[in-house]
Amino acid sequence: MELANQRALVTGSTSGIGRETALLLAGAGAAVVVSGRDAERGKAVVADIEARGGRAEYVQADLADLDSVRELAESAGEVDVLVNNAGVFPAASTFEQDLAGYQLMFDINVRAPYFLTAALAPKMVERGSGSIVNISSLAAARAFPGTSAYSATKAALESLTRTWALEFAGVRVNTVTPGPVTTDGAMTEAADGTDPRAAIALLGRVASASEIAEVILFLASPRASYVTGANIFVDGGGAVFK
Repeated sequence: MELANQRALVTGSTSGIGRETALLLAGAGAAVVVSGRDAERGKAVVADIEARGGRAEYVQADLADLDSVRELAESAGEVDVLVNNAGVFPAASTFEQDLAGYQLMFDINVRAPYFLTAALAPKMVERGSGSIVNISSLAAARAFPGTSAYSATKAALESLTRTWALEFAGVRVNTVTPGPVTTDGAMTEAADGTDPRAAIALLGRVASASEIAEVILFLASPRASYVTGANIFVDGGGAVFK
């Protein structure tokens, strides 16, 4: 198994892309730390992994709380793979965005991965190995209504990827940028059962969470041994303006 004897932390892994990523990393041999606010869902992911013969544990964390971020880092211990996946998106136009929603997005989407990485990356640097994968969004590359603050948080995360790749040379740091994805947090089917977000993608459909997770697994694995500082678009061609 390509991730045998490795330990991985996936934030926001109680559902959606994070859950699928945790399952794939465990299937590749990693011992996975599943993290999120919902203990019931987190323990269910651990049970799914263990039922498939994998290894996992659940650590509850609220990434809007900096103390909780630090406790998560301490509980996770030394990791070989860090996937900064957790994110929130309370959509609002610039005129309508309240301070609470703005602050929540920057706390979870930027501050949490920043300080979690700051706590966990030094051991990776000491070993001269490891992989950090930051999950961005197509909204950082294209303009969509109601996403001004959210887009800014994801653009910030992409910038951190490049800086960290330089600062942590020897540790691979990359971004995955999904386009429209069918997840628990993004169900927007119309009355006829179609998803209007499919129009964004050249492939004419939204992605499954597992399709995004496959790319995250690739970047975490030795198959991506010469990839760092990169941003991989997994968007069905959504970044190509039609």
